[in-house]
Amino acid sequence: MIRIVCLLLVAVWAAHARAEVPFAAYVVRDSEGGVIRGDVKAKRLSLIFTGDEFGESAEPILETLRERGVSGGFFLTGNFVRDKALRPLVKRMVEEGHYVGPHSDSHPLYAPWDDRRRSLVTADFFKDDLQKNIDGLREAGALAAGAPVLFVPPYEWYNAEQTAWSGKLGVGLINFTPGSGSNRDYAREGDRVFVPSQKILDDILAYEEKDPHGLNGFVLLLHLGSGRRDPFHSQLGKLCEELTGRGYEFVRVDELLLTCDER
Repeated sequence: MIRIVCLLLVAVWAAHARAEVPFAAYVVRDSEGGVIRGDVKAKRLSLIFTGDEFGESAEPILETLRERGVSGGFFLTGNFVRDKALRPLVKRMVEEGHYVGPHSDSHPLYAPWDDRRRSLVTADFFKDDLQKNIDGLREAGALAAGAPVLFVPPYEWYNAEQTAWSGKLGVGLINFTPGSGSNRDYAREGDRVFVPSQKILDDILAYEEKDPHGLNGFVLLLHLGSGRRDPFHSQLGKLCEELTGRGYEFVRVDELLLTCDER
């Protein structure tokens, strides 16, 4: 019955190609309108991974998810999808049932770091770049026709104007849930903001104990590579094991945030 309801919702969304993405009523949005968290009352969370020019962690991440029976979300740029060495991994992501969505085609910076309200790209560039990314993913077998499209902006940095542009395209802009520091796995050794993988793991688990809602509804973001010698994928199995032991269920990010879930 649940599956039938989900299929009907997707069909309705498909019939209105540019309709608003059907986010659940309980989602949490940030100051720029991006969706950053699911239901804080349910012990469910999602793992998402972004990839652009690096992909050395993709295969071990996929192995860990397969071993643990976890479905993740992979948000890939056109640069990633076009890389011949990475194409088999994109195919595997799709075949193994993960959510595979856009992360922009060319990974541009949408807004200055020190002036978020100002857009560095035009609406036309934004649309063309994102559409090119979506088209490339569909050619790779991702994003079934008519299915809602979720999008993680490049650098996970955007403003309210770009959130509105996404909505006009019928694309749902999402981002990671702040607080846990999981996204720090991009920094390499020698970088001022480098954090060892063990500490990233420890900080995630410590945040789970500190937040009044734990990691309920959390979107935990990690990277598919950055060239660092201490990649976080070495700790991913431990993270999954620990959170499962604390009673959490890992679900696909579309299931976490959209209306066509078990509710």
